[in-house]
Amino acid sequence: MKWTRIRIKTITDAEDIIISDLYDIGLEGAQIEDKIPLSPLEKEQMFVDILPETEPDDGIAYLSFFVEQNDELDVDSLVASVREVLDDISSYMDIGEASITVDETEDLDWINNWKKYFHQFYIDDLLVIPSWEKVAPEDDDKMVLHIDPGTAFGTGMHETTQLCIRQMKKYITPETELLDVGTGSGILAILAIMYGAKHCVGTDLDPCAEPAVKENMENNNIPAESFRMMIGNIIDNKKVQDEVGYGCYDIVMANILAPVLIELAPVIVNQLKTGGVFITSGIIEGKEQSVIEAVEKAGLTVVDVTAQGEWRNVTARKDF
Repeated sequence: MKWTRIRIKTITDAEDIIISDLYDIGLEGAQIEDKIPLSPLEKEQMFVDILPETEPDDGIAYLSFFVEQNDELDVDSLVASVREVLDDISSYMDIGEASITVDETEDLDWINNWKKYFHQFYIDDLLVIPSWEKVAPEDDDKMVLHIDPGTAFGTGMHETTQLCIRQMKKYITPETELLDVGTGSGILAILAIMYGAKHCVGTDLDPCAEPAVKENMENNNIPAESFRMMIGNIIDNKKVQDEVGYGCYDIVMANILAPVLIELAPVIVNQLKTGGVFITSGIIEGKEQSVIEAVEKAGLTVVDVTAQGEWRNVTARKDF
């Protein structure tokens, strides 16, 4: 499928008004390129895995709109309409250069765009590598996780995931039963099995997690019987809680967000064995205390708080 891309060079202060007014003429779903740093709240909400390095904010923004090509598309007429909208906005506010460029793209370009940013990397002694790259001879002795970035789930690059990996390695034994809440791509549970865990269960709200987990299991030669996946909200769905099971996990991991972890804490104590650990991440700096209070209120004992960048991990143990 081919698309026409209309790209506008403007300034960051004009982004919202231009997007709003172009929506009125049928252009939807703007792609925004600027150098405005993400706020802590945006980082927390987005869980961005792949962030190319950016330069200091210069106030310039590029807005791209994609229109599917068909026999009815009149590009010249559409561009003229865009020009008219921009001229109207510029009559009452500064919108910068407001130049327009038009080019053609395909779905394949968007898919392959990941490859510009995602390359093999290390998490301590672990090599994470995408399918389009090869393991170098000097890495033959390393543990290797084969994973490609997707549209919704993690790759291991994010600091919160790395915090979880380092913590779970401390507790895994050949008898470990592990529950991964919000498993996404399944990367944490898959690695747990690679590091020697006996069996894992993963839950997620998104049905797309199932094929993502299946693909990543196959790519890493994980036996089907060692990882069970289910869809549903363990916080408030009794059926999911029953299916997951009670008092049967040595490790429960949840790499989500602080508000969800707070809700999860009093539920997950029921899934943990006595002596089991609850490894939490996805906690932006400054919110770890609220998670600590929640797990302690649920009766757990905090045994570790670790940090990487702006993110925090809280690990707690069930002593009853």
